[in-house]
Amino acid sequence: MPPMPWSPSPRIRWPSVTTMMSTSRLGRFRRTSRRCSRSGTAAVAFGVLHGAAKVAGWPGSQTNVVMLGAGSAGIGVLEMIRQEMVEQGLSDSEAAERIWVVDIHGLLTGDRTDLSESQRRFAQPAARAQGWSGTQLGDVVHHVDVGVLLGLSTAAGAFTEDIVRELAAKTERPIIFPLSNPTSRAEAHELDEWTDGRALLATGSPFAPIERDGRLRRVAQCNNVYIFPAIGLAVTAARATRVTDAMMRVAAKTLGDASPALADPAEPLLPAWEDVPEVATRIATAGAEQAVKEGLASANDDLSETVPKARWTPEYR
Repeated sequence: MPPMPWSPSPRIRWPSVTTMMSTSRLGRFRRTSRRCSRSGTAAVAFGVLHGAAKVAGWPGSQTNVVMLGAGSAGIGVLEMIRQEMVEQGLSDSEAAERIWVVDIHGLLTGDRTDLSESQRRFAQPAARAQGWSGTQLGDVVHHVDVGVLLGLSTAAGAFTEDIVRELAAKTERPIIFPLSNPTSRAEAHELDEWTDGRALLATGSPFAPIERDGRLRRVAQCNNVYIFPAIGLAVTAARATRVTDAMMRVAAKTLGDASPALADPAEPLLPAWEDVPEVATRIATAGAEQAVKEGLASANDDLSETVPKARWTPEYR
């Protein structure tokens, strides 16, 4: 619903709705709306990727990213990746050249007539796939120097052993995020096995820890709980008038910087659940500070003190 005169400052969080509906609603109420699957999933996935790239030892702008799935959640992730590449010095066109998107019909290319406006932003020139025998995921991984493989598609078993092994042969630390549900879409222990334990993994569903070299390694699960409570806290503490893309990116990068794998590469890419409250406070503070920078909140308060005070902890009585 739109903001009312008697309630001028609501913040609307849309649950999972169709791509067409979310596009029209978010376009109309963009200043006060955030869609769960698009903004939340995108921010968490981008945050984990930000941390993983640091663990791998290279900036995200220096690799090709392949996304399986061209729905609103996948496009949201890619928008953040593209914006980050531009911030790191690439032009819009240079960033677009490094992003490859595959849907049920194959690689998104400029000559396709079935693409939405948001999908077309990530369509490769058809000439880049000229001479290929096909344009499915395996073809793209075969022909492109890929470092990152993301999955936000309902296609079962899409990350096959052949595809994963070919990807792993192209980079020392492949980044692989099968973010689709349910767990049957890809098994974390298989991805670990096919990459000889070198893959930096994050999944959309919970998985049991992976045993390698006599040690149990927890698998990071991309969950919106890492971002949305923190953003809500940022807005509340700073009394921000809106939530911007820049605030979401700052929140995501703060999450990535909290990755335990930065201190120990054998650790997961995301903090443990018991550490979420402390990490959320850091994310909220960063988001609130960004709101102040953009002139969307008052700069009168010390946010490092205001944010913790604004937290509410539910208790059973």
